[in-house]
Amino acid sequence: MFSTKIRIYFFDADPAGISFYGNLFKYAHTAYEEFMWTLYPGKNVFMDRTFVLPIYKTNARFIKPINIGDEIRIDLTVTQVKEFSFEVSYNFYNAKNELTAEAQTVHVSVLKETFKKIQLPLELKDKLIPYLIQKD
Repeated sequence: MFSTKIRIYFFDADPAGISFYGNLFKYAHTAYEEFMWTLYPGKNVFMDRTFVLPIYKTNARFIKPINIGDEIRIDLTVTQVKEFSFEVSYNFYNAKNELTAEAQTVHVSVLKETFKKIQLPLELKDKLIPYLIQKD
């Protein structure tokens, strides 16, 4: 598992003072980027490759409000690794360690030049496997 923390700012909130629902994917992607920087230290993982990993599918479930000023811990796990894609799951916890939301993103490997689907590079698969936890 990989964990990171973020703070919820005023500009993240709706008029009720609760994080706007669409921002959950911004927070998830922030955790994903931190995770990828950890997998590829010292390398620009988003620009220095011949392949890219766009998001193919998303899902989210909201459990408790996330409020302005909250510090949220995001626990990231890899829940599937397939031939062409992988799934990442995110659990969001507040300061009381209460689960506030869950999200999933499915990333597909495509050739940057043509945007055609390609097999996940073996190096990436090898880096993802230690974080793989099967879903319930």
